[in-house]
Amino acid sequence: MKTDSISIIIATFNAESVLERSLKSIEPQLSKSCELIIIDGGSYDSTLSIIESHKLNISYFISEPDKGIYDAWNKGIIKAKNEWIMFIGADDQLGIDTISLYQKFINDNNDNYYDLISSQRRQVALDGSTLRIAGNQWKWPLCKKGMFITHPGALHNKSIFVKYGLYDINYKIAGDYELLLRAKNELRTVFIPLVTIDVSEGGVSDSFAAIKEQYDAVIKNKIEIPLKVFLTISVTTAKFFVKRCFKKVGINIHIKGNNEIA
Repeated sequence: MKTDSISIIIATFNAESVLERSLKSIEPQLSKSCELIIIDGGSYDSTLSIIESHKLNISYFISEPDKGIYDAWNKGIIKAKNEWIMFIGADDQLGIDTISLYQKFINDNNDNYYDLISSQRRQVALDGSTLRIAGNQWKWPLCKKGMFITHPGALHNKSIFVKYGLYDINYKIAGDYELLLRAKNELRTVFIPLVTIDVSEGGVSDSFAAIKEQYDAVIKNKIEIPLKVFLTISVTTAKFFVKRCFKKVGINIHIKGNNEIA
């Protein structure tokens, strides 16, 4: 196995409106050292037809009912053959030359060992315009306060899942955050300050349910005393409800978070 080899995992479910665009951003970057894995949750729209039309570029595919995105990702991790694992949403678009950029970084830093290599994301509106650039390095203890990194498009060394286990499928939104918290201050990370992926605005991660799951993940892993965590989550929750209140009257505001640089 090459040390710069990458497995890209996409979980899909009724993604006919977005999947084609995502696959077209990935396929030109595939090679012998970069494979694509698709785990479908039993789609009943034209998602399977789209996947079929791209099958020559897909290393592994299965379609069956699952228990959510983290269940699907776990299936992909088990099938992944390469050193590094990247998760991409069915509605995300991988930046041009992202894979070669990561591989060059890995080869240029062969003397260093990393568990996680993250970068930045471009948050994109429905009309394709850039809303903001977000993503920072996973740093202890700042990461106790929330998900600082851009998870889509980040590289996870496969050893993370060997050492700390697979994703907890009881989570529906913050399972990626919970898994990283298991390592506490032992996670060896590095940050590349470049945009590597376009991510659509909104989704379940921008919700009160996501805030609650992050709180639960911190408590589960005994990261911080409950009172301090509760105060941090309270501030985040207040920001969320302020945004929602403005949106109801037709005003779209954004309150900058800790993981954003612009």
